Amino acid sequence: MEITKENRKWLDDMNLSHPIVIAGPCSAETEDQVMKTAHLLKNTDANVYRAGIWKPRTRPGGFEGVGEIGLPWLQRVKEETGMLVTTEVGNANHVELALKHGIDILWIGARTTVNPFVVQEIADALKGVDIPVLVKNPVNPDLPLWLGAVERFQAAGISQLGVIHRGFSTYNSLHYRNKPKWHLAIELQKEFPNLPLIIDPSHICGRRDTLLDVSQTALDLNYDGLMVETHIDPDNAWSDAKQQITPAQLAQMTVDLKIRLKSSSKEEFQRKLNMYRKELDLLDSNLIDLLKDRMGISEQIGRLKHNENVAILQSSRWADILASMTEAAAEKGLSKEFVEEIFKAIHVESINIQHNVKN
Repeated sequence: MEITKENRKWLDDMNLSHPIVIAGPCSAETEDQVMKTAHLLKNTDANVYRAGIWKPRTRPGGFEGVGEIGLPWLQRVKEETGMLVTTEVGNANHVELALKHGIDILWIGARTTVNPFVVQEIADALKGVDIPVLVKNPVNPDLPLWLGAVERFQAAGISQLGVIHRGFSTYNSLHYRNKPKWHLAIELQKEFPNLPLIIDPSHICGRRDTLLDVSQTALDLNYDGLMVETHIDPDNAWSDAKQQITPAQLAQMTVDLKIRLKSSSKEEFQRKLNMYRKELDLLDSNLIDLLKDRMGISEQIGRLKHNENVAILQSSRWADILASMTEAAAEKGLSKEFVEEIFKAIHVESINIQHNVKN
């Protein structure tokens, strides 16, 4: 897939002096709620008004959106505030209705991105209409699946594209509703630097108190902007109440966020940066050597187990390693999650090496 500067035309045409801010309620509930929120957001840094009209739910019985009747409300938002408007579409019928009502930007939700058949249906419905389309990451951490959805829209003639990083579903996560797994978004950004990348801290956090930290991390990683769920009365929202904030809180958050320079031409900065990078290169080289030595020992253990007809996986031993390493990490100021991810990867490779000894 070739992503060119033309793909970010919709964003560049806004001539923004700050990262784009897409804000509005998780769900359009009533016309009054939509309009009151919009008029309050008009006085903030928000550039695009978002509201869910159709809301996919994991289980039936919950609020699934007001549907088509909410689209004229978004038209009214455009007329009275001058903001662009966006909503989620989940099938070809949604596309037809959204276009009929002048929706400026469409986004594809995480539950839709995971299904190539549905993505293709939506892409086909958009042929001949070059409207900006933003694709949220799939619920599972699958970078090719995420990019595959973008490619389907590109193949359908959609040249104005972007992606939204809303985190990935995980079982029993204490800190996040959906783990960000920053490395996947960084990998996407590295391969396709012209593809606009927007953070959705609301769905990553699942609560209000950590929105600022996640948003700041994203801006530090050169994201192009934010999509933040904003509601006039968050505690009584019909969906995702815990993660929504008021327009006033959004205004304060955008003030508190620090917009970083992409680089600096100052000689002293460049000197220190190069020095630190050389130190990192040396440490990384040492890490590779250590990993090589560790896997060499794993191979010897694998041979010993094979000769004695002993099972490769020793669950109690692995549990002890993980517990001791995470405890040691905490003492040295490293996060438990970070160390667990590293040692899980090391353990998988060690198992593979031991398994292959007999072959």
